[in-house]
Parts: sequence; C-alpha cells; structure tokens
Amino acid sequence: MSRICQITGKKAMGGNKVSHSNAKSRRQFKVNLKRKRFFVPETGEWVTLRVSTSALKNINKLGIYACLKDAKENGILA
Repeated sequence: MSRICQITGKKAMGGNKVSHSNAKSRRQFKVNLKRKRFFVPETGEWVTLRVSTSALKNINKLGIYACLKDAKENGILA
C-alpha cells in the first residue's frame, strides 16, 4: 500500500538533502500517516482510514462526514 493520505491525497515529494558543505543529494519527504478508526454518526458505522496528521486536524475542525464527502467529490476516496 502506497503512502497516500485517504482524505487529502497527500503523498511523498522529492527534494534535496543539503549537507554542511552545501553538497546536495536527492531525498524524499514522506507523509506523516496514521491508521485511525472513526465513527461516522450519520451512517452509524466505523471507518478505518490512513490519514495524515494534518488531515486529523481537518477532521477535528470540520467533522468526519464532511471530510469524507469532500474526499469523494475530489476523487481521492473511492
């Protein structure tokens, strides 16, 4: 399973690792993902998702149902 957030669609991005001598080599910035279970009161069921920690903040702010609906509209969540 690839490291992609199921709510925001965030995934790893590339960049440079810069040493003290300013030599640059390629590296990856990976997403901080957590596996979390959410209870959706509108449907009365539990949902398990792999979400980034920034998506957890969005879920706390907007609610799980609104975030799931938005992810489905944007084509991130099937």
